[in-house]
Amino acid sequence: MSDKIETTKAGGFLLPKIRRIVQIVMLFVMGKWAFYGIFRCPFLVPFVNCENCPVITCWGRFTYYFLGFWLIIPLSAFVVGRAFCGWLCPSGFVNQMIGKISICKLRIQNKYLKYAQIGMVITVLAALYIYFGMGNPRMAVPIRVGDMVNSVQLTFAHASFAWLVRTGVVLAIMAGGIIIANAWCRFVCPVGGILEVIKHISRFGMYKTDSCNNCNACLKKCEMGTRPGETNCTNCGDCLHTCPQDAIKFGRKEKK
Repeated sequence: MSDKIETTKAGGFLLPKIRRIVQIVMLFVMGKWAFYGIFRCPFLVPFVNCENCPVITCWGRFTYYFLGFWLIIPLSAFVVGRAFCGWLCPSGFVNQMIGKISICKLRIQNKYLKYAQIGMVITVLAALYIYFGMGNPRMAVPIRVGDMVNSVQLTFAHASFAWLVRTGVVLAIMAGGIIIANAWCRFVCPVGGILEVIKHISRFGMYKTDSCNNCNACLKKCEMGTRPGETNCTNCGDCLHTCPQDAIKFGRKEKK
């Protein structure tokens, strides 16, 4: 039994290091795409109209046409829940790095925090309305002049008020991660909100066994301020080595 616990702890210490390596790699692979989506995508809802986008240099075209990126994300959620958020999302990685210096980690159990999840509902509904109700209009002129900084400046200069508001809100909330750790990922991100719904029927994920005594050691460690299998759990695995009862597992939870 002790050998099993030691093996679990060893794996738990190694897993976060592997995750960081994967996140850094994905930052280089997908980071440019995320950058274009925030600063240069002319559509109010970025990443979903790549076939009509005039920014021919956008890396999103590659993922859209050849990798079926927006199909891979929800399909992965049916298998491993919000693991995309914890392992692959470049914005998630940036938010986690900002969270390292945040003033308030907010790693507590509080019933009022559940109401904060309405932010995800609002952004999902807003995105659906803009896409289906408004046809996801182009609201900016992504001018390309060769230099990245000047191109972004010109995009902002020729963008509509709606585009500026959308972009300003996103940047402000992400910057707000300095105050509340991972505020964007935990309470606002529409992709995270959709994956949060899908993960409830996913086949694999982190979960607590009956050995859990609610000591909340995992909660105090978690960057997302949650416990295994609960709201905002991204299956990152950081909590595996924290449980004194060895009550945290990854796999398919048996139905009682």
